[in-house]
Amino acid sequence: MSKLIYAHLPSSYNYLTPDTSEIRLLPEMTGGGLAHCLLPPGKTSRAVRHKTVEEIWYVLEGEGEIWRATETVEQIDPLIKDCAVTIPASTRFQFRTTGHKPLKILIVTMPPWPGAEEAEAVQGKLSCPPQGARYSGAR
Repeated sequence: MSKLIYAHLPSSYNYLTPDTSEIRLLPEMTGGGLAHCLLPPGKTSRAVRHKTVEEIWYVLEGEGEIWRATETVEQIDPLIKDCAVTIPASTRFQFRTTGHKPLKILIVTMPPWPGAEEAEAVQGKLSCPPQGARYSGAR
């Protein structure tokens, strides 16, 4: 039988990634988990690929961009409030902030996050943008 969980966003992060993304864990169930990610202004994430999990991201606040690459498609898309993106398993990806505020993202991971060994470092495409640079739409 499934548990009924009620949770608030933790005031401090559970994990601080090497790129200074703050990960706050929220509830998880058999099929997936929920987390809150905060990437500070002027920061770029490490480029990785997930071996087995897929994710759906929903941007809560801030501005940035995400690079995603599969075997057949590669693209850079804006990350702006109220947008959503998918990251299928084995997709290489990297993201960065482009505004003056932190980028805050709600992340659904399916199945639940198995641990640090899930993410493999890959060669990325994004570098740190100048502070306050905005997404231009150019690809």
